This record gives sequence, structure tokens and C-alpha cells, in this order.
Amino acid sequence: MHNLGQTRSAQKHNHLLLTPDTFVRTTLPGMKACAAVAHAGLAMGAKFTEYTAEFESGGELGPTPAQRFLYVLEGQLKLEVDGRQSDLGVRGYAYLPEGAPHRVVATKSSRAAVVEKHYQPLASFESPRAIISSEDAISSHALGDDSDLQVKCLLPDRMNFDFAVNSMVYQPGAALSMVEMHVMEHGLLMLEGGGIYRLGDSWYPVTAGDFIWMGPWCPQWFGAIGKVPAKYLIYKDWNRHPLAVPSAASTPLAGTPSTSAPSRTHTSSTSSGARRSGKLR
Repeated sequence: MHNLGQTRSAQKHNHLLLTPDTFVRTTLPGMKACAAVAHAGLAMGAKFTEYTAEFESGGELGPTPAQRFLYVLEGQLKLEVDGRQSDLGVRGYAYLPEGAPHRVVATKSSRAAVVEKHYQPLASFESPRAIISSEDAISSHALGDDSDLQVKCLLPDRMNFDFAVNSMVYQPGAALSMVEMHVMEHGLLMLEGGGIYRLGDSWYPVTAGDFIWMGPWCPQWFGAIGKVPAKYLIYKDWNRHPLAVPSAASTPLAGTPSTSAPSRTHTSSTSSGARRSGKLR
């Protein structure tokens, strides 16, 4: 039966819930045998873009003018960067600095979450190096004193990184201890399970496959509902002053000389203790 125009998807001035029944696929420049479901971008006021890339076997991502973070949801990808090849399986991920030549090719039918953001350099800090790792290699820690809320920080908690990506697991019945409101924006992809998300003054049932964008100062809260843990992957801008305005040209902040370093690859096996990232609040 036709759904008669019904959907859980919703858009308001400070948040977006995008559910799979409303996904529209497109091809981004340079993609080969690959399609993108764009979830967040500049057109909606976000300062980053996030999309799900859906690869056929042999499919390939195109280039990006920005930093790129990718996380494998299904299948397997082959990454070439700095003259080195690496295989990324499910839960494998990579951080690629702005300007780092690289190639991403699927060895079989695959899906990956992709985040891209123009880099905001700071004086006295070198640009980050490439990271190739797996979520399975990262240790988790409790959010606050609640062992039923476990966080894995996938990027190092260092000032030269201007965004963070965490995975978060809630045991059934677990919930955030407070409604959060903050200057950082989020991109969130539900990976497993489900629950209830408060966004602004609205309450939404969410489940695996849903995407959420939360704008600055959007009231937000989540509680897990069901018989299995709820898990999501969450992005936020990080480590920059609220006066800093991201530039599409990726120029240094006013009065801040740019510093750069070769994008030598770093293979990470542990988180660098990003305890203050918490739920990315």
C-alpha cells in the first residue's frame, strides 16, 4: 500500500531527521560505480558535509577539497594514501588530511559513512596526519559514571584536529543524564538498535539507518529503547574558538599563520585518551 505521504523524516530550523524511506541517491563528481545519499551540507546551514557512499564492486570515491573521514558500514574498501595500500573492513575507518592525495576503491559491494570538512589551521600546530584504524582497536570508556553508556573516540584529542568522531553505545534503557545545548553542531548516524531522540521541542523515534543533524544550541537528548543496545556514530566540530568562521578556501584564521606537515600516515591502535570528548558535547 502507498504510504500516503507519511514519513518519520522531519526538518526544522535547528535539526533534521532523515530516514531511509526518504533517501535520494546522487553521483558526486569523480565517483565511479558509486552513489551518495547526502545527509548534511552547506545548503542546510551545516559547516560540514556528511553522506553515505554506496559502492558497487570496483566502485570508487571521487576527490574532495576538504578533510575526509570515512567509516565502513558494510563490505570492504581499499585505501591508497602516501604510497601505501590498506584494507578497511566493517568498522574500519580512516582520517585523510585536507590536500592528501588518496584513492578509495571497493573490493566488493560496500557502504561507508563519509564526513568532509574544510580544515581550520591554528598557529603553532601542525596539520594532522592521516590515520588508518578500526573501531575494534579502540578502547571504550564510560560517559560520566554510567557504565551503560560507552564511548569510543576515533580521532585523537589533540588541538590540531578541528573535529571529532565518536561511536556511542547505550545498553537498553540507558539515557543521557541531561538535555544538552551547545555551540557545536552534530551529524549522527544510527548504526544499531533504536530509541527516542529529543531535538528542539520535538521527540522522535529513531532506529538503525536514520541520520540526524543537530544545529548549534539545539536542545538534544537520547534514551535507548528495545531489547538490544543502541549505537550511533557522531561527528562534531571541535577545538576552535566560536569566533572562527570556517572558510571554503581553507585559509588560516585572521592573524594566524598556516603551518603544515607532510600527511604521513599514522596507523592507530588506541584512542589518545579523548576523555573530555564524552558524548561529544
